[in-house]
Amino acid sequence: MTTAAASAVRDDRAAVDKAISLLVAFGDRASSGVGVSELARRAQLSKSTAHRVLGVLERNGVVERVGTGYRLGERLHHLGRSVYAPGSESVRDALLPFLSDLFEATRRTVHLAVLHGTDVVYLAKLYGHHATPVPSRIGGRRPAHATAVGKVLLAYQPDVASRLADMPLQRFTDRTITDHGALAAELSRIRHEGVAYDDEESRIGLNCVAAPVLGPGGRAVAALSVSGTRARIDTRRLSPDVRRIAAEASRAWTPACARPRRGTTVTF
Repeated sequence: MTTAAASAVRDDRAAVDKAISLLVAFGDRASSGVGVSELARRAQLSKSTAHRVLGVLERNGVVERVGTGYRLGERLHHLGRSVYAPGSESVRDALLPFLSDLFEATRRTVHLAVLHGTDVVYLAKLYGHHATPVPSRIGGRRPAHATAVGKVLLAYQPDVASRLADMPLQRFTDRTITDHGALAAELSRIRHEGVAYDDEESRIGLNCVAAPVLGPGGRAVAALSVSGTRARIDTRRLSPDVRRIAAEASRAWTPACARPRRGTTVTF
């Protein structure tokens, strides 16, 4: 590599670092707007550098002007949506009423999730009345094998589960399933019982129970779950509610991913 080329690489990397620093600097004022001087201070850049980089970001739709300041732009929002699996917005919109039903039935922290590759992506989360250290956030990912929602989705998407055969299974606690044979046995049990459990497999002290929302051919399109601390939640006692509401969502699910009709049975 020539000296000029190496210098260009360094310059490009520095520009990317500066741009990311500015984007992170918006913090909780990403939608309301922040002035250039404040952004420069937060990103530890000179005002002239911040102004120049913001100009590039604005031309690309990543930030936009609001008064004398800037806010995050629509293009960044669209890029963020690519974190989700295709069709996830329709799934979320269709199944949110059932997630609300599950919250009303349990008053615990509940999740709606789908698979994206071999990871779980959380589409929605409603918090229970007791603070629970659940390592999940909307749009966040977790390896499927270490979560209840992930295992129940793998159980009803065997083609995805098969991809894990040649992949190491990451350990999060002493209870995480990291043996492929043990995982296959667990997925078989889940298909037989229709429910999955996370007994401190993703985090010590955290338990979870999940059930699938099934579409055509019995393939899982999403999963619903209830989570809580081991001291406050009995996942075996809550499993009938999770199964019941997931079954209601499955019966109402339409293959076109339109909003399901509550109380309507769909034949797969």
